[in-house]
Amino acid sequence: MVFSSLVFLSIFLPVVFLASMLFKNIRIQNAVLLIASLLFYAYGEPVYVLLMIGSAFANYAFAVLIGRRERGKKALMAVAAVWNIGILILFKYTGFLVSSWNALTGMGLPVPEISLPIGISFFTFQAMSYVIDVYRGEVKVQKNFGKVLLYISFFPQLIAGPIVKYHDVEQEITERKQNPEEVAKGIRRFVAGLSKKVLIANTMGLVADTLYGADPSQINVLTAWMGAAAYMLQIYFDFSGYSDMAIGLGWMFGFHFRENFNYPYISGSIREFWRRWHISLSGWFREYLYIPLGGNRKGRLRTCVNKFIVFLCTGIWHGANVTFLFWGVFHGCFLILEEFLPFFRNAGGKLKRAVSHVYVLLVVLIGFVFFRADTMSQGMFWLGQMFGGFHFEGETMTLAWSLLTPWNLTAFAVGVIASMPVKNLLEKRRGYQTAAYLLSLLALVVCILQLAGGTYNPFIYFRF
Repeated sequence: MVFSSLVFLSIFLPVVFLASMLFKNIRIQNAVLLIASLLFYAYGEPVYVLLMIGSAFANYAFAVLIGRRERGKKALMAVAAVWNIGILILFKYTGFLVSSWNALTGMGLPVPEISLPIGISFFTFQAMSYVIDVYRGEVKVQKNFGKVLLYISFFPQLIAGPIVKYHDVEQEITERKQNPEEVAKGIRRFVAGLSKKVLIANTMGLVADTLYGADPSQINVLTAWMGAAAYMLQIYFDFSGYSDMAIGLGWMFGFHFRENFNYPYISGSIREFWRRWHISLSGWFREYLYIPLGGNRKGRLRTCVNKFIVFLCTGIWHGANVTFLFWGVFHGCFLILEEFLPFFRNAGGKLKRAVSHVYVLLVVLIGFVFFRADTMSQGMFWLGQMFGGFHFEGETMTLAWSLLTPWNLTAFAVGVIASMPVKNLLEKRRGYQTAAYLLSLLALVVCILQLAGGTYNPFIYFRF
């Protein structure tokens, strides 16, 4: 089940919300939310809901054992890490590893076809963070398995994040309040995310898919840049829209998740970009991998090695494909480059900010070309057309003109504007709150009409 579906909007969410409001006892509320979350996941993954429950129980048991012992905690933590990483390798990477081994050795081992459980990377990392924090003594062991399972399976953030740390919601699992103001803010935030997804991401996604799926002979400098720019907007509004919906739903039920995006496309360096993009994932890797490796405390060379390892793992986390690996390494190389170039360390004026902004957009755009490509060959072809495809045959231009529709151009323009912190300026104006609620109501109606028409509606991050 996805948030941008009529089943969720018209049946699941209203029923669960009213049921949670009906009971004031926090234990009954938790039971309602836990049952709803398991049903939510089982709707799309009826078998793998058992995997998710099993993963949660294993991590609950590891945490309990670690919390009880003074000796052997490190060994238990190592076993827990191997367990969680092993699950990811089994379901995400087995086929890729066997295929790669066959390619390297010439062997013909059968490649297993294992379907990918939705959201496995998110709920596994979330469970790992809980066990690690118990091991470090940063949170107390939760002896109630139901509360741990609710933390891991809570439907707003279950399948596409943000990755929530246990200490951020520990208190709210035990004690929370749903007040009208928070509920209203949550609904408005949810509608904002839904609008990002349905009206901008879906529109740009259809353009990107049309172009990436076109015959190579139809791709030239114009269509290549159109496809790259469309995908750059699609992935941002798809994922940030989902995060907005998750945060809004959390407010509606009395939970507060941290922000996951902060206008990453206004960044002046790749380092700043990663402080603004997918904040919960970059924060996870920083806290549980980069800092334990030594962070920036052991000299510049070691810092560069640590950053490279982190972004290699970031690419691997996204999926079993060389393109994801390349994307992670690509970003890691530019982060290392910024460590050595004085341009990024010294202060500057408006010209420097403009040049830095263009640099970031170009690096991110090229990175997403490979992230979107099915193969490295397609990524290289696309990059070649972006900078050298100066041929304008009839069918190529016919494809380009067919996609330059008023609806697509409007979605693109709105996407560009919404990628900038215009909202922060509007919030200071009188009457903003009233206008925002009215606009949210209108946007909800338009989104429902779009969804009722059975329009293109994928979620990019379900792949991860």
